[in-house]
Amino acid sequence: MKQRVRERGGAAARRLGLHDAAPAAEVAALRKRVEILEQEVQECRQLNLRLAELTDVVGELLLPVAHRDEAKVAEVMEKYARGI
Repeated sequence: MKQRVRERGGAAARRLGLHDAAPAAEVAALRKRVEILEQEVQECRQLNLRLAELTDVVGELLLPVAHRDEAKVAEVMEKYARGI
């Protein structure tokens, strides 16, 4: 499996013109860029989770009063408040 990943990575490096003799600075720059992108993806995941929680809160609050479960509304609001 690792060998296959290395082969695919090598193919990608060749397509990018890096070859095996890529300067260390280029490799370091690419590693840093990947690290930054991974952090951005994690931030997006957290924001999406937060948006889903907010959507749940809004959905509960927009239900007609006769159909609203006050205990569930309180639970959702408490969960949302803890996340802030």
